[in-house]
Amino acid sequence: MTVFENLTKECAMSSNFETLAMLGGSPVSPAPLVPPNWPPVDETTADRLRDLYLSRQWSFHSPAERAFADAYAAHHDASHGIFMANGTVTLESALAAMKVGPGDEVIVPALTWMATAMAVHYVGATPVFVDVEPTTLCLDPAAAEAAVTPRTSAIIAVHLYGGMTDLEAIARVAKRHGLALIEDCAHMQGGKWAGRGVGSWGDVGSFSFQQSKTLSSGEGGICLTNDDRLAERIFRIKHIGYAADEQQGVPGVGPGVGLVCHNYRATAFQAVILHEQLHGIDNRLKRYNATRDIIEAELSNVPGFRVQSRGRQATLQGYYNLLMLADQEPLLDVPRPILLEALAAEGLRVGGTYGPVYRHALYNLPINAYRVAEGRCPVSEETAVDRVFGLSHPWLDVDAETARTIGRIFAKVALNAELLASHAVQKA
Repeated sequence: MTVFENLTKECAMSSNFETLAMLGGSPVSPAPLVPPNWPPVDETTADRLRDLYLSRQWSFHSPAERAFADAYAAHHDASHGIFMANGTVTLESALAAMKVGPGDEVIVPALTWMATAMAVHYVGATPVFVDVEPTTLCLDPAAAEAAVTPRTSAIIAVHLYGGMTDLEAIARVAKRHGLALIEDCAHMQGGKWAGRGVGSWGDVGSFSFQQSKTLSSGEGGICLTNDDRLAERIFRIKHIGYAADEQQGVPGVGPGVGLVCHNYRATAFQAVILHEQLHGIDNRLKRYNATRDIIEAELSNVPGFRVQSRGRQATLQGYYNLLMLADQEPLLDVPRPILLEALAAEGLRVGGTYGPVYRHALYNLPINAYRVAEGRCPVSEETAVDRVFGLSHPWLDVDAETARTIGRIFAKVALNAELLASHAVQKA
């Protein structure tokens, strides 16, 4: 009898042991769990879209666009909202409005979607990748400060998955070094830090409304700011040089020499969809946070998995994914593929993270077009790749019993850590 077979027999004799489904036991969920359909649809929004269609006021800073941009800014405690085509051009426009360009460096977290870094490249600057905290998986303030050079002009702090960057710490770094601060809030619609909306803490907040996001319109984005001058520059950049109060075909004084402007407009159709969703965002995030708490409670006495930390002062945490980390004993010796197999057999298929930008298959910039601070980012390269298991945010809108089932699946797998480690050795 092998060591693995002996261990299996010993475990089976324990009254507290549940045999894993992948090893012949009964799964926690007899049928595979599935998340709610996404994005949400409703008849009220469909009626509003029909009314908009018949109005012919589809673009060029239409009434529907203005109404949504103002409402979204107010919801996040910002003075101005500039609605755009997506969350990449919002970042690019914010950088351009703050005159970041060739010769400049911009600090970005290594763990983010590559658009954060590509926007820096689009304005001719150099992204500098900095590691993330192992708790929130967001930009490490100390590592960011250590990466500052005389060429550094800005920091892009990303609120990622289900964690918020330490805004106060990052803001102190930016202030000490005279750097612009942009919040990338693509994952954080509706989130509140210390009771105040994310996106209103930095010079500019950038949001995405791509189809998988918590507020979704297929594509779309918005910049928020409390700076009147920046708001005007960003609006002109996205609106081919027009100011916000100018009519199509009747430009006023123009954008001024040197401010390169684009057509980065979204349409009123996207604005209508988002405005309807905005009404329910607080309640949605409260449901999401309640589900997270149920899952975490199921794991409270089971070592192994932990939930990605919320922001230190998150008063309403937003979500793109719920991340579970298996970066502590007794799961450290269990390879990721084995954990994925075990979770799936119990009825739960999970994903992972983006991994570091500079290792992503779609990030094809030459090595001289970016810099990795300290030469490597171990949390982003190792923990965030090998030890993270993610559920997209619609999973957080399940009922309490399903939430408990999810928690029990993770707990059952963790309780079988020794057996899984032995199984991995047998398969090797």
